Amino acid sequence: MLDILLTASVSFIITFLAIPIVIQIAEQKKLYDIPDERKVHTRLIASLGGIGIFGGFLLAALLSIQVYLNPEFQYFFAATLVVFFVGLKDDILILSATKKFIGQIIAASILIHLGGIRLDSMHGFMGFELLPEGFSLALSYLTIIVVINSFNLIDGVDGLATSLGLLSMIVFGSYFFAIEYQAYALLAYALAGSLVAFIIFNHHPAKIFMGDSGSLLIGLVNAILVIKFINVADTPFVAIQVPAAVAVGFSILIVPLLDTLRVFSIRIINGRSPFTPDRNHVHHLLLDNGLSHAAVTFACVIINISFIAIAWFGRFLGPNFLLLILLTIAFSGIALLYYNKNRRKMVVAKDLNGKTALKKASKVVTLTNEINQLVDKN
Repeated sequence: MLDILLTASVSFIITFLAIPIVIQIAEQKKLYDIPDERKVHTRLIASLGGIGIFGGFLLAALLSIQVYLNPEFQYFFAATLVVFFVGLKDDILILSATKKFIGQIIAASILIHLGGIRLDSMHGFMGFELLPEGFSLALSYLTIIVVINSFNLIDGVDGLATSLGLLSMIVFGSYFFAIEYQAYALLAYALAGSLVAFIIFNHHPAKIFMGDSGSLLIGLVNAILVIKFINVADTPFVAIQVPAAVAVGFSILIVPLLDTLRVFSIRIINGRSPFTPDRNHVHHLLLDNGLSHAAVTFACVIINISFIAIAWFGRFLGPNFLLLILLTIAFSGIALLYYNKNRRKMVVAKDLNGKTALKKASKVVTLTNEINQLVDKN
């Protein structure tokens, strides 16, 4: 327990001290996230918070995790370096979706082929146990890429990705600590400490964004932990056995993961690249239903906690039935958001003659003076 507290404390302190410096440098160098029609902020805000998160996380993890006893962690750290620098370059220079995807594939290759993070079994899901080599590799790549991007795509509202990442780190860290997988618990709490420090500056109204360098890092660490959780949680020799580990692992990441799978599917069905940006994410739906930034973040965290509780108490139902219950509840909620959003679009107004008319409600965002000045300079 002392190692956990020290690790979280070190990462918290480093990130807490680093973020103000990052904000100052970003302001001096004019490194801002510029608003556009699909973003919800209307101010120029620094987007290099991932530097502070990564610095606190990496130093705390390196100080606490004994790599010589856990040799796979050297590859975990190598993979985090890859996604961090890919994200950092995108935050500063803007990378194409193809280049970002290649960087994620490289990181996934390191985890799978060198770090041993792969899904070899479906653990009873859909009736499958051990998987053929080719299918195992394809599923492992798909899982890692989707989880990495899930936190990148959910990072659209102040504090949302940070809060969901903190929640998953606490859940995974607590489980691995309970079953005495000390290194994995330390990895989770190293990132948790950094996220606690970062959210001080990232809650609404945010002083800084984490950017891709932060969101991709959170996604990668979650990919490592969820695959490790699935592989060990329902094995007979583990201290706390978790039946339906696939469904329970999915529930821990359900808000960002299901949102990403849903949005990717919609884009592909419409003949677009899955990486094409739009305003179809769950946080956009909640905003369109009248919730504030803080309310959206709070709602998503509470919803995620609720799904974790449902999965935990329903873990003996089996992975198939439990996952069906989770998906039914989730899609029912999303359908309700769509229905309520469409109803809010039609508003009743009075014309000049006192007659009732139906008009389409619209959201007009006024550009700030900072953005106008920036446009004039260009």
